[in-house]
Amino acid sequence: MYLPAVLNFLQASLSSLTGILEFDPPASVSPHDFGRFATLSPYHDRAHIPGVAAELPSDCSVDQVMLLHRHGSRGPEWEDKHIQELVETLDNSSRAIHKAHLPPNLRFLKDGYKSDLVPQGLTVVGRRQLFDHGVDFALQYPSLSTGVVLSSPVQRVVDSSHYFGHGFFGGDVDKVEFVTVDELDVPVNWITPWKSCSKYSEAKGHAAASAWRSKYVPPITQRLSSQLGFQLSDDDIRGALYACPYDLAAHNESPWCAAFHNHELRSLEYEYDLLMDRNSGRMSGNDPGPILGSVYVNKLIERFTNATGDAKELYLEFGHDTSILLVLSALVLNKDRTQLPEDHIRTHRKFRTSEQSPFAARMIWEKFSCKKSFHGPQIRLLLNSATYPLATCQKSFKDKEFGSCSVKEFISANEFSLNIHYGDETWNATCVD
Repeated sequence: MYLPAVLNFLQASLSSLTGILEFDPPASVSPHDFGRFATLSPYHDRAHIPGVAAELPSDCSVDQVMLLHRHGSRGPEWEDKHIQELVETLDNSSRAIHKAHLPPNLRFLKDGYKSDLVPQGLTVVGRRQLFDHGVDFALQYPSLSTGVVLSSPVQRVVDSSHYFGHGFFGGDVDKVEFVTVDELDVPVNWITPWKSCSKYSEAKGHAAASAWRSKYVPPITQRLSSQLGFQLSDDDIRGALYACPYDLAAHNESPWCAAFHNHELRSLEYEYDLLMDRNSGRMSGNDPGPILGSVYVNKLIERFTNATGDAKELYLEFGHDTSILLVLSALVLNKDRTQLPEDHIRTHRKFRTSEQSPFAARMIWEKFSCKKSFHGPQIRLLLNSATYPLATCQKSFKDKEFGSCSVKEFISANEFSLNIHYGDETWNATCVD
């Protein structure tokens, strides 16, 4: 059922869409700002960390790989309400807008602003991201293959897995089985573990984001109302702020991005970081993040040690931003010493979703072996194309040089996750009402 649609898309992408979908930052957003919209950021490679080697030693080879991939750019979810309310406000105020002397960055409103965003759906930009990533992955691991692709059952994720599959498998994609986690006979799955945790809630995240919005949005409301010559509401400004990254997600450009100052867009980024930090990043009390992330960590260890005797050389799995952030939480790789504050931006922070879980984020786990450079099987994490140092298990200078550690030390460093099991006391205290 996916083949005709995919073939039509690929044909278009090789012709008229090629010029449209070049991933250069639009003129209204500087290259620095383009990738700083938190979990709403278009995909971009992370910068390599100075002092950490980008490539493995020449005598090493990758033996096994687990990919956890976020879906591509999508339309708005709960934000769509605010974008549509903004459109209505602008329509009702069209006469005032035409009379106003607008600065250059707001003159687009003279022609009106309409939103054609499709809520929650994978955009054409998102399709291109996943197809390209499939091609890149085939070039990166030409000797590895699999016959199964696993995904969350959410449609945009299923679609993402298929577009990636066409890029990776090419003409052999029809031989591949595409499966969703709902088809697995397990009490909890490692891609959407929160579905098996009845106490999991995003309420804390939305409360934290709301507290921060109450501080940074009103000054923007005042400024833009003054420039436009009529009173906007804080909710209108929310709609305009959200329209910026979501227009980018759908069309690779947005007139709204130029309406805001850099520090205002930084505030938007921080709003989403607060939301996701409270939902998946904490590790205190009975916060669910590390508990839920332990499911993936245990599956990773099971496969890389071949504990069941049937481990495959390659796993291709597709989920959400939360899927990736929960894993980092369980591994204590993006945890700040203290909780992110809700009344000001903490500029220097480990938890930064723009870099960790943008649209089409890719978390790649490699198990590799070497003739001389390392002894025994090693493990490395590539997050959005750059090595993400496994600081909690590194023991030698060479570990730090390559950002890796031995599988043995990785297991020792993750006893917390290994001691968590679905239905045990810790799980039930965190997840069961």
